[in-house]
Amino acid sequence: MSVDALDSLPILALPTAIGILLLVALEIGYRLGRWRHVHYLDEKDVPVGAMVGSVLGLLALVLGFTFSLAASRFDARRMVVLDEANAIGTTYLRAQFLESPQKEEVSNLLRNYVDLRIMSAERASHLSEMVSKSEAVQAEIWKHAVKASAASPRSVPVGLFVESLNQMIDLHAARLLAGLRSRVPVSIWIALTCLSFLSMLAVGYQSGLAATRRSPAMVGLVIAFSSVVFLIADLDRAQEGFLRVSQQALLDVQRSMDIHGPSVAPKDSEP
Repeated sequence: MSVDALDSLPILALPTAIGILLLVALEIGYRLGRWRHVHYLDEKDVPVGAMVGSVLGLLALVLGFTFSLAASRFDARRMVVLDEANAIGTTYLRAQFLESPQKEEVSNLLRNYVDLRIMSAERASHLSEMVSKSEAVQAEIWKHAVKASAASPRSVPVGLFVESLNQMIDLHAARLLAGLRSRVPVSIWIALTCLSFLSMLAVGYQSGLAATRRSPAMVGLVIAFSSVVFLIADLDRAQEGFLRVSQQALLDVQRSMDIHGPSVAPKDSEP
């Protein structure tokens, strides 16, 4: 199974499925514990409780590690949006040093480009289309950079423009890496699910072995673990969920471009 297979599930499906699985594990463990209590009277619940505590501690450690991993990658996505916005803004300002008509053409292309970068975050269902169009605009701007460099090979402003353009293209790739390809590995999701199942199985077993009734606290424990799993999944998915990276930096760049000239809508930008 790959991360793409997990992405095909709605974001609420993963914690819901894990919650149901944990409830099943609790029930299986409880029934097994009751059976052991009836048939093996010499088995005590106190030593089992110590082992259950150890397993729960291990589960908490893995949950904390996975949450930290997802949160760090969420912060990386937020920072790369800021870096990309700065690179686009710098490229736009340095494009004003180009000779006409290249200055106007490149400025319009950069306005189109920032529009596409914003839409790529807002239209998750058309992400591939927006990325392809962004790369096409990059290619057009690079052609202008090549022409400007050939016309003025020793021009310092042209050199600075090419430098910032190259950084802008690099940050586009970095944003794709941070948003789509740098994810919590499937192996960690599998390990987390298996460990959660074993932990709830152990909790149910101890309760059954102690001959206690089923406690509502068990359901609360399952809800707590499922909620943490939901937060991890939400942090891990860049294009859906409730925790979204703000595009305000790109919106600010878009607004600053509008101040210097009218924005030209990208061709065929609508799906």
